[in-house]
Amino acid sequence: MNRSSQSLLTRFISFASPSYPKAPRVSPEVSLLRALAANQCIAQRTFSTSFTALAKKPKNKMPPKNKKGEPEKKILLGRPGNNLKIGIVGVPNVGKSSFFNLLSKTQLSNAANFPYATIDPEEARILVPDPRHDWLVDLYKPKSAIAAYLTCIDIAGLTAGASTGAGLGNAFLSHVRAVDGIFQMVRAFDDAEVIHVEGDVDPTRDMSIIQTELRLKDIEWVEKTLEQMKKTIRSAGSVSLADKAKKEEMATVEKILQVLTEEKKDVRKHPWTNKEVEVVNNLQLLTAKPVTYLVNLSEKDYIRKKNKWLPKIKQWIDENNAGDLLIPFSVTFEQRLADLGDEEAIKEEEKKVGATSALGKITTAGYSSLHLIRYFTCGPDEVRAWTLREGTDAPNAGGIIHSDFKNKFVCAEVMAFEDLKEHGTEAAVRAAGKYRQQGKTYIVQDADIMYFKFGQ
Repeated sequence: MNRSSQSLLTRFISFASPSYPKAPRVSPEVSLLRALAANQCIAQRTFSTSFTALAKKPKNKMPPKNKKGEPEKKILLGRPGNNLKIGIVGVPNVGKSSFFNLLSKTQLSNAANFPYATIDPEEARILVPDPRHDWLVDLYKPKSAIAAYLTCIDIAGLTAGASTGAGLGNAFLSHVRAVDGIFQMVRAFDDAEVIHVEGDVDPTRDMSIIQTELRLKDIEWVEKTLEQMKKTIRSAGSVSLADKAKKEEMATVEKILQVLTEEKKDVRKHPWTNKEVEVVNNLQLLTAKPVTYLVNLSEKDYIRKKNKWLPKIKQWIDENNAGDLLIPFSVTFEQRLADLGDEEAIKEEEKKVGATSALGKITTAGYSSLHLIRYFTCGPDEVRAWTLREGTDAPNAGGIIHSDFKNKFVCAEVMAFEDLKEHGTEAAVRAAGKYRQQGKTYIVQDADIMYFKFGQ
């Protein structure tokens, strides 16, 4: 150490250390005993704190780690990708087609007062309302603006016995298999002029019918798959790694059958491991799809926020599919608002009756139930929302725009929407140190604003 360094170190020590009377010298043996005692106290305090935290949260387990020691990425149930669809499912004459027409602002579906008025499924892209997208459009004032959309399918009514083919059930259930999530429509209004296929209105009975038919079809599908797997494994008769993998897959299929038959649970309600999720996803099971329950009330009940069936419906969901979302709304009320046409007239009517349209809330809930999020690209030419699935990394997010963004990915420039809203401009976000470059492993967050760089 040179003189100037020694002098600087001396000044630092003098500044940092106040002058205290010198402590009496102690023997090395006493110092050692004091150190051991101090370490023991620290260990006791640390253990006590850790034990208390564990006692408060006994179910909080550390996520499994991969080979690199990083938390393992959770695989989601369902088809991977961003072009996912949600289907409207329910017994006949509960308002499915009328709801679809209102949601899509079309007359594609045949809304009629008799069962099976809809045979072939109808499809429409529904705008997903997002005030963040609207704010970005106001900020950038682009030549064009494209929001996020949800693809929605109107599926014909299912009846008791559909799993065995009753009422064109096999065809209708194949339509359910083709979608990725379910809006389950439930009728909770009385109207003598609107017939009910079961003779009277009973929402929980109708919900049980749908759940039973979907589950029975899954059981039939899993049993066939299991039988085929057993034949294949018997004929193979080897101890290769491939054969071992097949046996592990068969064990998972047997577990799925147990969940459906013995535990009497929908597949989506079981805590599957990542390996098991891969097997479940390959089977494309009906009860693995997320469900949002839409309860169709009379206009009067919706406005006064009271209905005799709602507590029973909530109880049924808690007992059978705890955690699933329940959204009350009224097709009659939504139709009356739509007939007003003018946006100002609609707002005035909502203010007058003290109730608002639930269509935006329903669309957003369906989008979220599929684990869909969006990121934005912004500029003077276009502000656009790009739909992707939760857990997507930056290269795959870029690939949604163009394959080169994925295959020749260099980096992504990212800023959070909330940071841009707080600071007002991109330049201000940069100045605040919130504008960042992210690499291949970056997991895109909802409402990220992104610009991609790619090589030649």
